[in-house]
Amino acid sequence: MFTLEIGLFGGLIWGGIKGVFYFMRLTTVVPGFMVEPFFKSQFLKSQPGYYVGWGAFIVFSLLATLIYVLIFRKFSGPVPGILYGIAWWVILFVLAGPTLHLMEPLRKLSMNTIISEFCLYLLWGLFVGYSTAHEYTDERKREPQEMSDKPQKNPLKKPTENPQH
Repeated sequence: MFTLEIGLFGGLIWGGIKGVFYFMRLTTVVPGFMVEPFFKSQFLKSQPGYYVGWGAFIVFSLLATLIYVLIFRKFSGPVPGILYGIAWWVILFVLAGPTLHLMEPLRKLSMNTIISEFCLYLLWGLFVGYSTAHEYTDERKREPQEMSDKPQKNPLKKPTENPQH
């Protein structure tokens, strides 16, 4: 369940930032490029298309987070997540995107677009990887908890004398 929460919030946060990047013209790749085969390009450039794209990014984030947890959950630290985000950028922007005509080939994209999208996926991967690593490698959660209703003995305190002696 925690995995789905990470994926959901990763999609909400970074999908929203992706939309902001598009509207600020830091990228020319529409937020809904992943669903390009199912919708007209003109629709994806509209406000309802933006929300469809955001939803597609959330679904992508959910699935990618599940994959990350299945394969890489035991790795700790930020580096595996960063590499995972970069790997997804390569898959989407170098391999699958141009091949499936979801976007222009990398050589036709502006440097602003390339850098913005690369950083976005890098940070998204960091979010997914670090959140997952924190959950699955946090040793403090595995330590036994002390019973709070048991009286605790203080070794520094002197025993009280019994006045009846």
